Amino acid sequence: MDDFSKLAKLFLEGNEDDAIHYLSQMGPTPNRLHLYEQFLTPTMYHIGDLWERNEISVADEHLATAVCDFVLSQLDSMEKRKVEKGTSKALLFGIEEEQHYLGLKMVASTFREYGWDVRYLGPNLPLDHALTQVNRYKPDVIGVSAALSYRLPVLKDVIEHLIHLDWSPTVLIGGRMAKEYDLSSFASDQVVVMKDLHQLEAWIEGNEEDINATS
Repeated sequence: MDDFSKLAKLFLEGNEDDAIHYLSQMGPTPNRLHLYEQFLTPTMYHIGDLWERNEISVADEHLATAVCDFVLSQLDSMEKRKVEKGTSKALLFGIEEEQHYLGLKMVASTFREYGWDVRYLGPNLPLDHALTQVNRYKPDVIGVSAALSYRLPVLKDVIEHLIHLDWSPTVLIGGRMAKEYDLSSFASDQVVVMKDLHQLEAWIEGNEEDINATS
C-alpha cells in the first residue's frame, strides 16, 4: 500500500489523531509543502477517485474531507511567521458553486508561511461578494480556485472583473482545473496559472522563470 493510500484509509476511518501522527513520522521537521504535495493532495485525489467509482459513499467522502481539513488546520497553526505592517497581502476564494476548498487552504497556508497577510474567504463565493471584500482589502494578489471544467465561463467572468481593478493586482488561477486543463489562454502579465504548490512557492520567491518553464 502506497503512502497516500495509507493516509486515505485513516481519513476514511475518521482517525484524526493517527493521521497527524502518521504525517509526523515523515521527519523531525517535515517541510509543509512536501506534505501537501506528496501526501495530502494525492490522498484527496485518490479519495475523489474512489467516490467517482462508487467505492465509497458521499458521507465517506465528507468525513475524509473533514479529517483532511483538521490536519491542514493543525499544520497551519505551526510556526507561522509574524505579519509585519506593510507586508504583501493575498486574498483567496473559490468561485460560485465551487465546493472544493482544501487546495485553497493549502495555498493560504503557503502564503502565510512566507509572511504574507492572507484573507481566505473559502469556496462558493458569488462574484459581487468577492468584489466587496477585494475592494475593501485591496490585496496585491487575488487567488481564484476552480475544479470542474463546466465552471469555465464563471471563471472567465471573474477574471475579467479582477484584471480591471484600479490597482492592477496579480490574479492567480489554481485548483484542479488549472492542473488538468490548458488554461494558458488566460495567462498574461497580470494573470498567472498555478498548476501546483511548487509553482506557487517559486512565484512567491520571485522565480517567475521557473513557472514559465513548467507551464
